[in-house]
Amino acid sequence: MRADFQELVDEVSALLDAPATLEGRDFGLIAFGAHDSDDDRVMDPVRTSSILRRGSTPAVRAWFERFGITRADRPVRIPAAPDAGVRTGRICLPARSGGVVYGYIWLLDDGALSLDDPRLTIAWGAAERAGALLAARAGAVARGGELLSELLAAGPSGAAAAAAALAPTVRVDVGEVLAVVAVAPWTGRGSTPAGVVPGVVAACTVSESDAVTLAALVRLRGDGAEGRALAAARTLLGGPAAPRPVGAVAGAGAAAHGGLRAGAAPPDGPRVPETAHAAPPGPTAGVAAVRPPGGAGQLGGRVPEGGGERSGDTPPLRLQGVPDAWRRARAAARAARAEPRLRPVAHWDRLGPYRLLTTAAEVATDEPDPAVSVLLRADQRELARTVESYLDHAGAAGRTAAALGVHRQTLYYRLSRVEQLTGLDLADGADRLLLHMALKTARL
Repeated sequence: MRADFQELVDEVSALLDAPATLEGRDFGLIAFGAHDSDDDRVMDPVRTSSILRRGSTPAVRAWFERFGITRADRPVRIPAAPDAGVRTGRICLPARSGGVVYGYIWLLDDGALSLDDPRLTIAWGAAERAGALLAARAGAVARGGELLSELLAAGPSGAAAAAAALAPTVRVDVGEVLAVVAVAPWTGRGSTPAGVVPGVVAACTVSESDAVTLAALVRLRGDGAEGRALAAARTLLGGPAAPRPVGAVAGAGAAAHGGLRAGAAPPDGPRVPETAHAAPPGPTAGVAAVRPPGGAGQLGGRVPEGGGERSGDTPPLRLQGVPDAWRRARAAARAARAEPRLRPVAHWDRLGPYRLLTTAAEVATDEPDPAVSVLLRADQRELARTVESYLDHAGAAGRTAAALGVHRQTLYYRLSRVEQLTGLDLADGADRLLLHMALKTARL
């Protein structure tokens, strides 16, 4: 279907001798036409952003929508608006079907093309064909989202039937692998990205106790699939994000030091360091490979010669592994939210100890271990932060004091207070393990 969209855009670009783009009604880029020209207006900032970032800014959207394009049944001319970043005027051809606008064909034009030009009548027909294709895709996407939602909720007894119902919509080919991406909390204004973000073949939202989470099923070729799955997750978060080096600490958000920003210097004390407990910067994502029941393997593995399916590994069977992958992806997103070095996207296979910790958090009771509950009180956050950093640094007092920006004597005093309050012995391996796990799990 994507090839059909590209053909329509190329047809309109050639017909009107003007660069054209096709966007969905959410302003996500679907296709764009190449255009040879020495005029730098051909690549104005809005068109460049749409192509490179696959979408438009809120200011641009607001400017376009004020001209009634969401209801228009004829071409609409839109003037330039430099303040909104729209340097060149446009003609908009709404892509309609059944009286509903499903997208827009955009033509760069500063008044040279009359709205009475008979070529626009032909182009309007292309826009109507685009609308019909977009409507058909919207129906398939909606159905795929419903079937994915049913599979996630089916339970062990209904997974086989739900997977069989989803298989024709997803159409997993030989040599392709699947992954599930969880984005929490989902802030996509009620929409889902299937058919818009490359590789996402079905998506739905899952309402949980504290937020709405996006579940996206991603179809990928085997070679390099892990990197593309992570790239899709970053796109779902709102755009490309540079990978954070292992061990790096997020500096965004306010630290728990009387409201001081991480890295700031208080007027009467030492510099407040960036900590691993800064407030989460926003939504996080988790990625997990889909494995057939009883199967193994990772996204990074190569596709076997002759295809990617083992004997008996049919698409419906493979899709039965989606619910387990969803649980792992959701756990990875929680881990990324709790641990800055994993942000913004965490892969289940790369979580290390957080694979065990997220599992423990799922089965934990509402009440923390009595030995550490006192440290989880609001008035003991400094002690909790101190002892967690001490355990993170394997009990190395010098490195811990440097990381916290305190003197060693201050560190030793705080650690002694932790032992007094909890009754635990920080020289005992079992007590240290209990304390470390409890503090980490509490943030999940």
